[in-house]
Amino acid sequence: MPSVIFPGPEGRLEGRYHPAPRPRAPLALILHPHPQSGGTMNDRISQALYKDFAARGFAVLRFNFRGVGRSQGSFDNGVGELSDAAAALDWVQTIHPEAQVTWVAGVSFGALIGMQLLMRRPEIRGFISIAPPANMYDFSFLAPCPASGIIIQGAADTVVTPGAVQKLVDKLRTQKHITIHHEEIPRANHFFEHEFDELMRSVDNYLNFRLNPDCPIR
Repeated sequence: MPSVIFPGPEGRLEGRYHPAPRPRAPLALILHPHPQSGGTMNDRISQALYKDFAARGFAVLRFNFRGVGRSQGSFDNGVGELSDAAAALDWVQTIHPEAQVTWVAGVSFGALIGMQLLMRRPEIRGFISIAPPANMYDFSFLAPCPASGIIIQGAADTVVTPGAVQKLVDKLRTQKHITIHHEEIPRANHFFEHEFDELMRSVDNYLNFRLNPDCPIR
């Protein structure tokens, strides 16, 4: 997993990049949890998502938002971090311009940024949002949500409340032309400390479904 430095809106951004194994391979961008709560691209879940997509033949980039690790700049309440994510996607697309499909996967704060990025980038065809902070941020920007994806939540999460996530899911499911999967993992807290395997099983099952050539979701 080569270490990379690429230009962001506020200076250099630090990442890890898994190159595409073949031309026209799909792309995946991984977005980490809240920088002010210790979130980095080396978060356990972010690393597992990165490895999962890499094992499936994707070109994959995970990176540190501004002010984290060797990334320059300082925390910007989500506004600058969205610009960082757009710059990261721009960079990986210059390395791998043949990609036919792009996915975004985010954890908590990273899920918020990923879903905002969906609205800006029509090439994103699928998303994985783990514990999106629907009780802390306004997700009404998803009007309409342009891509299908999965939202995974811990049933015992006291940081992101399951009820707020359920309301978000219910709202998204009223929209036409997309399909929203939702899984709530029993006993799991915000960090999936003891239910990590169950979390990744949900991710794997969903990717197996979506990446099957016969999948009805496009």
